[in-house]
Amino acid sequence: SLVRERSLHLTYGEFSRKFADVTRGAPFLGDPIVLQADPGDAPQPIADRAADAVAWAHNETSTGVMVPVIRPAGGDDPLVLIDATSGAGGLPLDAAQADAYYFAPQKCFGSDGGLWLALLSPAAIERIAQIDATERWIPEFLRLQTALDNSRLDQTLNTPALTTLVLLADQLDWMLDNGGLDWCVARTTESSDALYGWAQESSYATPFVADPAKRSLVVGTIDFAGTVDAASVAATLRANAIVDVEPYRKLGRNQLRVAMFPTIEPGDVRALTACIDWVVERTEAA
Repeated sequence: SLVRERSLHLTYGEFSRKFADVTRGAPFLGDPIVLQADPGDAPQPIADRAADAVAWAHNETSTGVMVPVIRPAGGDDPLVLIDATSGAGGLPLDAAQADAYYFAPQKCFGSDGGLWLALLSPAAIERIAQIDATERWIPEFLRLQTALDNSRLDQTLNTPALTTLVLLADQLDWMLDNGGLDWCVARTTESSDALYGWAQESSYATPFVADPAKRSLVVGTIDFAGTVDAASVAATLRANAIVDVEPYRKLGRNQLRVAMFPTIEPGDVRALTACIDWVVERTEAA
């Protein structure tokens, strides 16, 4: 409902790659232009006159890389489409730089998945209407014009789980009461500074993302030296009720991956690094 003929994608991990794969498989679209970077890095946003939409992920959850939301120069005024599921609410954003900024609320917004939210620019709304007026077949479930029509009536196409909405509303109130997005970003910055600062000073751990500007504020990936088994460290932590620091399964690296969403106390991140040191020191001593 947003790509007219051809899109350009930045791919630098599992989730940014999936968007490119979806458009590549669409029989009514031309093959996408794909700019790829190795895991741990990311291409710079650019436009191309052959593409009517440019797409990337604000935060690549699988690798801990963030890419700023900026309207790239060049091209023929393509729509900027941003997958923001793990970045929305925890990374800086100038919404005017994107045409579709969409996400589910299961990360920074402390809710469950299965609900889709989007900020749409006037240009995106116009594109949706233009494509909807063509003969392109779009399943009703994926038809953005239907979602937009329902949204204007404060309705949804399908009935969402009320628990998801209650959790989302409660989290939004908490965020806004504390100062909104600026406060949330300051909080994730404090947490990420603690994690990456610890790794840089460590004798056995290093930030996986080499470029500090690309290190995510909300999902941190830390590589371990070959002398330390990250999987064993994660298992020991889990056995002691410190859970969910395992790396992304398909990346296959000797690393830990740490969530630093606004709900997470920065002090808990500092405590986690101390716990990792404690486990590693005693493992080496054994």
